Amino acid sequence: MISPTGPRVRLSSSALVAGAGRAIEAGEADAVPDLRRDAYGHGMQFVAETLARVGIRAAMLDAESVDAAQSMGIAPAADAPTLDPAVIFGLPGASEDPARPVMSLLGSVLSIKALRAGEGVSYNYTHIAPRDTRIALVSGGFGQGVARSLGNQVSVEVWGALYPIVGRVAMDVCVVDIGDADIARGDEVIYFGGDGPAGPALATWEAASGLTAAELVCALGLRLPREVVA
Repeated sequence: MISPTGPRVRLSSSALVAGAGRAIEAGEADAVPDLRRDAYGHGMQFVAETLARVGIRAAMLDAESVDAAQSMGIAPAADAPTLDPAVIFGLPGASEDPARPVMSLLGSVLSIKALRAGEGVSYNYTHIAPRDTRIALVSGGFGQGVARSLGNQVSVEVWGALYPIVGRVAMDVCVVDIGDADIARGDEVIYFGGDGPAGPALATWEAASGLTAAELVCALGLRLPREVVA
């Protein structure tokens, strides 16, 4: 069961279909998708089932995934050219403008408190409040794949607006400066993905962390519960 407050990834089947279509148009005639590493953390079963419905019949597979993929109509391919995974999964660095990301990373507001001017946030107080404000404790930390280096570097989306992560990212939570925004405990937080302003945030994550988008989504997808939407 997926926790309503804990961090999780949301996978869009329509975004996957759109990305696969774009990758097929741009790729070589005999190119196949690469579903190794659990389809870059997106879930081999979800990706294989979705791609099989749009007529893909072969893929690069890890040895332990062959039986499951074949049961869904996807045969293992050997030494075939691969379709651009950045296009398929909507990641920055695609060979052409990607569709929207297949994966979104979500958290929830756990609590809200006042932060006074001059007070510090999180480990070693790498952020000192320049003015009175309010902060939200949000589920999701480096224990789930939210890189520690993202603190003081990136923002999250709540109700369609962006708010900065302040201080160091902790093991299971991070702190977000929400000012006087009308945000409450339990509100959904979008780290990246979706159709709002945080959609393309993975490019910012790459710059802040030094990791590629593929590395980031793979780490998150392998650690967190997944929910699938249309």
